[in-house]
Amino acid sequence: MDRDSVIFCIGSLAVSLVVAMVAFPFAAMDAETVAAAEKPKPVYEMGSVDVGKGFGEVPVEDLMSYYIENPPAAKTSDAGAAPEIRFGGC
Repeated sequence: MDRDSVIFCIGSLAVSLVVAMVAFPFAAMDAETVAAAEKPKPVYEMGSVDVGKGFGEVPVEDLMSYYIENPPAAKTSDAGAAPEIRFGGC
C-alpha cells in the first residue's frame, strides 16, 4: 500500500474513535435507569401496553394471566415436512 492509503486508514479510524467517544455519553443510559432495569418489577405496576391491530390498550397483568392459562403449543417433530413453496410468476 502506498503512504496516502495508510494515512487515510489511520485517520479514518482515529476520527471514528473520536466521534464514538464524544457521542457515547449522549447515547448511554444513566445509572438510575440501569439500576432500575436490574431488578424485576411486579406485573401489577407495569400498567398497560398498546398491542395494536384494534385491540388497543391491554393491562400487562391480563396478558400474563392469559399466557399462563394458554401456553404456546410445543412444536411436534412428527408434523411432517414443510410444504414446498414455489414462485408462482405470472
